[in-house]
Amino acid sequence: MNDKHILLIDDEETIQEVVQVGIEIECGWEVSLASSGLEGIELAKLRQPDAILLDVMMPDMDGISTLLKLKANSHTQSIPVIFLTAKIQAVDKNQFQNIGVADVITKPFNSMTLASRIAKILEWEL
Repeated sequence: MNDKHILLIDDEETIQEVVQVGIEIECGWEVSLASSGLEGIELAKLRQPDAILLDVMMPDMDGISTLLKLKANSHTQSIPVIFLTAKIQAVDKNQFQNIGVADVITKPFNSMTLASRIAKILEWEL
């Protein structure tokens, strides 16, 4: 593993597994997992990842609420957040960008596409 670190906040175990295995094997980046917005916020403060992949639709605290809390905290506000969502319309994408999302990736996705989008945002070589 190298020093590149991604945090995935998603309540679906299948998505967690696909993202973690894909990115760690294909890119060698470390992937931390959180199953809820609250857990993700705490992990982000503790681990300071290079980027956060955040599911939009989760129980308890959705992705938008989680993002707003991340942006309101001085320790996490500068971490780029990429929304992962199954439903996206142009109006949603505009709303997401207006609240500070670095990118929006539609589910389903393959891990290489995901990795290349992350690398582009963070200006990393793949």
